[in-house]
Amino acid sequence: MTTQELSREPYGIHELYSCEDPLIDIVAIHGLNGDPLKSWTTTKHDQEPLPKSWLSDPELLPRALKQARIMTWGYNANVTSLLGATSSDRILNHAQTLIAQLEADRSALAYSASRTSKHIQHLHSIYVSTYAILFLGTPHNGSDKVKLATIGQRMLSALAPKKIWDTDNQLLNALEEGSETLQNITDQFAPLMKQFRIYFFWEQEKTDLGYTKDYVVDESSAAPILDNIERSGIPACHSEMCKFASKYSPGYKLVVAALIRYSREAPSVIVSRWREAEEMLRTRRAIEAQELVRDY
Repeated sequence: MTTQELSREPYGIHELYSCEDPLIDIVAIHGLNGDPLKSWTTTKHDQEPLPKSWLSDPELLPRALKQARIMTWGYNANVTSLLGATSSDRILNHAQTLIAQLEADRSALAYSASRTSKHIQHLHSIYVSTYAILFLGTPHNGSDKVKLATIGQRMLSALAPKKIWDTDNQLLNALEEGSETLQNITDQFAPLMKQFRIYFFWEQEKTDLGYTKDYVVDESSAAPILDNIERSGIPACHSEMCKFASKYSPGYKLVVAALIRYSREAPSVIVSRWREAEEMLRTRRAIEAQELVRDY
């Protein structure tokens, strides 16, 4: 998919690279006010005259993972834009959409893990088939920097006509420090973590916030210390920690090494999981059938 095509249709699953018979899928998901391509693409500067996305550049991730299919997922996470409607979806709504689109494309995991009812068990396939998750600057415990956007939103709301300031800030509120929504998601995901290989990355450079410089998501929120979880810092600010112009960019080798390692481990593990999942579903269907017969 070209940059122009992705700009016209920013939402949904977009394939950036694929070999003839891919063994694994990699899906990149941006954050608040992100973009399915720009969030992973460097901007123009003296050393790099053209924007470059490490997800699609033939010398970067596609070269390192030749047997992969690399995709990005776009959704409406615009919560501070002055013009145009902003996202009214809750986090769960986005998770439901992601799982449905991934399943539709190939044939949020706490949602997928629970989809074992006979009519929607196809959605459970995403949970079974997911091997690893890399979190880059994700606020697991929330971020007080989100309040800056909330303040800016209120200022613009007072200055701009109501008709062009249409904002539902549920996403923004959900990511604030101490958010009940974020805590609920964490509580639901925690029991599932043993199913996946997980790597937490945090920003090691402060972001220029205008009046000061600070971390958008600090280490304790981005990379809580948990058993069997890998964690590392990336020497970049929040918005730049997921953009790599070359294989020598800070953090690139670290992230790609993890992806390579997980891609080697995943196929045999997923095959074994599917055997167990199919047996579990057969047993569940048999029990349901016996209960129906007994009721009659």
